[in-house]
Amino acid sequence: MASLLPSHPLLHHHHGGSALAAIPTRCFRHSSAFHLTLSSTNRTKADFSAAAAQNNIASPADFEFEAPLKVLKYPDPKLRIKNKRIVTFDDDLKKLVHEMFDVMYKTDGIGLSAPQVGINVQLMVFNPVGERGEGEEIVLVNPRVSKYSKNRTLFNEGCLSFPGINADVKRPESVKIDARDLKGTWFSVSLSGLPARIFQHEFDHLQGILFFERMTGEVLDSIRGQLQALEMKYEEMTGLPSPEKIESRSRRNVASAFRKL
Repeated sequence: MASLLPSHPLLHHHHGGSALAAIPTRCFRHSSAFHLTLSSTNRTKADFSAAAAQNNIASPADFEFEAPLKVLKYPDPKLRIKNKRIVTFDDDLKKLVHEMFDVMYKTDGIGLSAPQVGINVQLMVFNPVGERGEGEEIVLVNPRVSKYSKNRTLFNEGCLSFPGINADVKRPESVKIDARDLKGTWFSVSLSGLPARIFQHEFDHLQGILFFERMTGEVLDSIRGQLQALEMKYEEMTGLPSPEKIESRSRRNVASAFRKL
């Protein structure tokens, strides 16, 4: 997510006030408390991956990537793939988080989800200030929503996966979530204002929902041509037909549906 006005509202903490403290790379710590355990020491990496896939759990292969990461653009199909739960909190996860923050800052973003860089796991990073060394770097692993506020506000959103496109999206003003931190510890936190907006945008990415699906029909019509241009660019670059088309697909009814997960 990008193109939001820079501000830094208060974050409201629960179950430990340091859960969303700044997380500079030098402070990353290794923890093996939540590793996926396999009964046989002779199992291969392929066995691990097969067992993990069956349970929608991320395996080591899911964290393999080449730096620098690149932000995928709509309509890349990886933006729609079901994202796996993370159960291993190790150096591979820390490396991915570090690289995600790096590409986020370099592309002037304030939030980024793992599927946006082609890694289909339940992970997001964001910094409401959007400047390296300023604000708070927030990492959420396997996040889930426990409560949405009834009050909703309209805000002009952008998205790194939709370059040059900005439009109004209505979302709840605040949200209470549960998530794991980089050490695998569960915590709860309430977000409001801009942090809540960023979280909901990135959380949608983890569900395979894109921000134009939250727009009213009138707002969607105003950017329809830009979406079609991205579809055409994808076809030109890949030589493949667009995996989805804004004109032919049935619009998913998610504009007012905010579900607890």
